[in-house]
Amino acid sequence: MRALRVLSLLALALPAFAEDRPPGLGNVVEVRHWSYPDYTRVVVELDRPVQIKTSPQRLPADPEAKRPDRLYLDLDGIWVGRHFEAGVPVGDGLLEGIRIGQNQRRSIRVVADLARYERHRILTLTHPDRLVIDVYAEREGGETLRWPTDAKVREPRLPAPLRSVETVVIDPGHGGRDPGAVGVGGLREKDVTLRLARALSRHLREQGFRVVLTRNGDDSLDLEERTARAEAARGDLFVSLHANAADRRSVHGIETYYLDENHDRHSLNVAARENDVEPEDVNSLQRTLARLRVSEVSPQARLLAESVHRQIVDGMPQRWHPLQDLGVKRGPFYVLFLSSMPAVLVEAGFLTHRGEAKRLRSDAYLDALAKQIARGLVAYRDTQQVALGKLQ
Repeated sequence: MRALRVLSLLALALPAFAEDRPPGLGNVVEVRHWSYPDYTRVVVELDRPVQIKTSPQRLPADPEAKRPDRLYLDLDGIWVGRHFEAGVPVGDGLLEGIRIGQNQRRSIRVVADLARYERHRILTLTHPDRLVIDVYAEREGGETLRWPTDAKVREPRLPAPLRSVETVVIDPGHGGRDPGAVGVGGLREKDVTLRLARALSRHLREQGFRVVLTRNGDDSLDLEERTARAEAARGDLFVSLHANAADRRSVHGIETYYLDENHDRHSLNVAARENDVEPEDVNSLQRTLARLRVSEVSPQARLLAESVHRQIVDGMPQRWHPLQDLGVKRGPFYVLFLSSMPAVLVEAGFLTHRGEAKRLRSDAYLDALAKQIARGLVAYRDTQQVALGKLQ
């Protein structure tokens, strides 16, 4: 895997263009990418909300003009300088590079020069404002999983197809410079989630799954990089592990989330904390989810969340009872939104509650919890296999 950051693109623009700049336009702040053998993610960060002017278009190679196969789209309200192109070399076998130019006075064109291409996905996010471009090459064996190419699509879409379940990506929340929530006695979320992830990985491997961890140490990962690793691993399921916190120390319980709109205050506060934004800023992702009609697109995520949560609540050994069941909930989480596979987020308990913090310090408790999460994933896999068998 290779990651590259290119900072301050505007500093490369010719000074003569600055006086021609119309008022009220935003800037390109940063371009970064993550490269893997058959998947590349590019993030273009702006200092204002992304406005896609034209939907992504693909143009075939033009040898006479020395133009490669390419994908482009236009963004409104951004300035990089007239007739200016900022080239970001990639050269990873999928993308030759990214070019950004001022194609009109009040808009820019972002061009991805392609080397290998099977499909792409475009997403827009806020806080910070950014455009995400995912480019995929064909899987080994030619297997294809389709995903809508434009996150602005408004028409209803068919539910995601049933798929076999072989690879599970486990995402231990936070890490590195981001400790996550800090609870009783200084217990840190990033440490709890990593210990839980390692236990879950062991139980899943015993059940025959291929397992990939987004981190297996105290690493700092952007939300984009977490799911980029999941996409590169060609995961079939994505499980993000977290531990909760609350101002009131009496609040406790376990809850499991899948991606969808939710206007419940508690769920929005949890999403805001995990997204690292203010609660009111979650509304922008809510609007995107409403446009996408996610509840119609990914019913599998809901089924996955229900399967995992049921096993936790019903199957934990009696020594760990009583368990406070906060239920299966919908939530606008960036880390779930950026995943193209069925994805859930498990809040394993409240670090700020004395009793649950004591449990979350316990290796025995984390192992028991991991075993039940694994059983939930096995139950989901078995249901999928039965459904696929009936279709075949």
